[in-house]
Amino acid sequence: MANQECIAQLGGWEGYEVAQIGQEYREGGRWCVIRLEPSQGLERCCSSCGQLTTSIHDREDRRVRDLPIFEVPVELIVPRLRLYCPRCGPKLESLGWLEPYARSTRRLADSVARLCKVLPIGQVADLYGLAWSTVKSIDCRYLERELGPVDLRGVRIIGMDEFAIHKGHRYATVVVDLSCKRVLWVGRGHGREDIRQFFELLGPEGCQQIQAVAMDMNGAYAQEVRAQCPQADIVYDLFHVVAKYAREVIDRVRSQEVARAREQHSEHRLLKSDRWLLLRNAHNLSPPQHIRLQELLAANRTLMKVYVLRDDLKSLWDYRHAGYAELFWRQWYRRAIASRVKPLQLFAKRLKPYLPGILSHCRFPLHTSLIEGINNKIKVIKRMAYGFRDDDYFFLKIRAAFPGN
Repeated sequence: MANQECIAQLGGWEGYEVAQIGQEYREGGRWCVIRLEPSQGLERCCSSCGQLTTSIHDREDRRVRDLPIFEVPVELIVPRLRLYCPRCGPKLESLGWLEPYARSTRRLADSVARLCKVLPIGQVADLYGLAWSTVKSIDCRYLERELGPVDLRGVRIIGMDEFAIHKGHRYATVVVDLSCKRVLWVGRGHGREDIRQFFELLGPEGCQQIQAVAMDMNGAYAQEVRAQCPQADIVYDLFHVVAKYAREVIDRVRSQEVARAREQHSEHRLLKSDRWLLLRNAHNLSPPQHIRLQELLAANRTLMKVYVLRDDLKSLWDYRHAGYAELFWRQWYRRAIASRVKPLQLFAKRLKPYLPGILSHCRFPLHTSLIEGINNKIKVIKRMAYGFRDDDYFFLKIRAAFPGN
């Protein structure tokens, strides 16, 4: 009897008291089985409307998992009462520690959900001896209750970017409130029709309040933003422009110079092995790497041109006055065209239509480095779970990881 009273106080099963404590031996080992009985004279209320009632319609024993005791798994045998509510009819009794149709107590579900924030689902399932699907359902319900519907009021400045959701060039889009580092929306795909769902969720009033959108040079993003938020400034990010320059100019020029040096039977190993010296920022190089870079640029005039013009192009994002920035761009564009380096000339011509979005950086000094950091965290979340089978659950995990400041 003393043990039962102690367990009852530790259990906190309001409305029920311990009737029997036993043990069962199953395939996984020893289990503690606790039979509960309804307390006498306790006021009970309907789980639907909350009205107090004393009429019991029927009862049914239900086995429910609870937190383990000294690492021994615990299973409760709970007689679930269906009350007769004058307003709702037969309804389950409302209990603070057990959801109406749940097979685990609320505190076990909360403990599972807390662990799911730092551990993969499979490890949490093994720890508590639960099925993978059970842990996933518990965590999903917890996240839906904790996050609720996304609040899009007062959103002014956003950023959007894509990330790989599966192998085979399948992508999703993440939209972030850059003012508070909060993920607003995640959806599969990176086309106009895909991101239109976010603007429909935002509504006409919300779209009118958007002032600026930071993005990479994705044409679909820009077209849909112009269609839905014509008053908003599109801001192209420095990182993506420089990355595009590295792929389309530096890599191609270096490959051409390697091929030319090989045809002329001159030294081409220096050009071939030092690709990353050309791509990395100069301030990130060690002294020996600086010396090697200077030797490389001195040995090849064409690489010197594209390297210097890349660093000059970065300076365009340092301006805070659009007029001066445009003047600098014109000078840079003339130098690029006059360089006689075909990949550089082609890149400059392709970049010219994006100039308004680049100059918008003077008014809204935004960048997508925050979104790139979020994308890296998304990759970690995906690796921890060894991939997600459910998009909605995956997107909930992303929202939970970035609730905002």
